[in-house]
Amino acid sequence: MAKALVVYATRTNQTKNIAELVAEGMRFQGMEVRLVNVAEFDKSGVDPEEFDAVVLGSPTYHGEMLPSMKTFLFKLERSNLEGKAGGAFGAFGWSGEAPTRIFETMKHVYRMNMAGGPLMLKSASLGGGVQMAQGYGQEVARILAG
Repeated sequence: MAKALVVYATRTNQTKNIAELVAEGMRFQGMEVRLVNVAEFDKSGVDPEEFDAVVLGSPTYHGEMLPSMKTFLFKLERSNLEGKAGGAFGAFGWSGEAPTRIFETMKHVYRMNMAGGPLMLKSASLGGGVQMAQGYGQEVARILAG
């Protein structure tokens, strides 16, 4: 069974809610998923290299991703994620830069096989957000199916 890691940063739990739905979408495709808050990652004992897919999420706050996710991205550079499936997501109020920056880092620095683009939602509970987040998880899972 393919394994996925979803790591998220959150301020108001909107990005956490999206993370849970993305993970659910991957589970619909038969994947085993580990969900980790970035603030607890160092204590989790998780090794990103042990997963077939890695999906990262952060809200956009004042035009930036949360500092905890930015720090995590630098730490993740030491892992060999080349060729693994990936995706990026996040909640935002009006601008939404964080998911795009995470996505581009994963694609160009880590050289991952990314979903079509980042998932950007104001909230999982608005305008079809549940289906979009689950669908994004399914899209990441389909990368592994070839």
